Amino acid sequence: MKKILLIFFTTLSISQCFAQNITLPLWTATPPLQKESDQQEQAVRQGILGISNVQTPNIEVYLPTQQIATGEAVLIFPGGGYRILAYDWEGTDFAKWLNAQGIAGIVVKYRLPLSPSLTDPKEVPLMDAQRAIRLVRQNAQEWNINPNKVGIMGFSAGGHLAATLSTSYSKATFAHLDDLSAISARPDFSILVYPVISFIDPSVHSGSKKNLLGQQNDPELLRRFSNELQVSPETPPTFLVHAQDDQAVPIQHTLLYFQALHSHGVKASLHIYPTGGHGFAFGLDKKAVGSWREALLDWLEETLN
Repeated sequence: MKKILLIFFTTLSISQCFAQNITLPLWTATPPLQKESDQQEQAVRQGILGISNVQTPNIEVYLPTQQIATGEAVLIFPGGGYRILAYDWEGTDFAKWLNAQGIAGIVVKYRLPLSPSLTDPKEVPLMDAQRAIRLVRQNAQEWNINPNKVGIMGFSAGGHLAATLSTSYSKATFAHLDDLSAISARPDFSILVYPVISFIDPSVHSGSKKNLLGQQNDPELLRRFSNELQVSPETPPTFLVHAQDDQAVPIQHTLLYFQALHSHGVKASLHIYPTGGHGFAFGLDKKAVGSWREALLDWLEETLN
């Protein structure tokens, strides 16, 4: 294991030295559905860097060197129960790892629905996610990215957002603002890691549901944000990974989504590990679940080539 850790952190160091890093705001002015306020973003490191109360959403772009670039890109949505963003643990660390594989890694710092500055909080995460993937496609040529190989990766509540984007990419979340709105927001593939999926199943993750929807229990709203009910034949091919002993987001979420994908003829790859708990990220020192990234790379090669 020490050898694996050494290789892992050496890879991260190399990618930090040679990969290009760009940060772009998602919106050029005050974002839609947000009022002017004195609210401030907060970043607290307690082992993991947690970011909350995001006011200026952006994308942090990590580009591999051209010599190894595959043309593929993955937008990453960190988890945190729609309360915080586990920004390094489920964000920048993965962007750097993807760079070492020749893949552009793009961390999305999306707005969280608990912010008092938002006027319609439930719509904001999807709005930011749509904007982020459109912004990547707009810059695809400059960043050496194939616009037809742009996928997404989400963890926990970030997995809920990724699944929402995968099933509701064409939903109009705001009025036409600029030419970017005409670019497709459909991901070419989706990677869901211990995702929250359903708001109506008995195994619902009550924290994510409450943080996104507040006290609203309107049946239609709950169905809209239960992504197993929103899958269609146009939903992108999906890679799913979960641990059987996850006590925070039970595996029923992943199983519901996989069953919905299968019933609609959408290609999906399901990986369930007996142990790993919730929030295992890379899965280092977590036994079998630590191999999920190798399975992912095999799946990406088969899906995109």
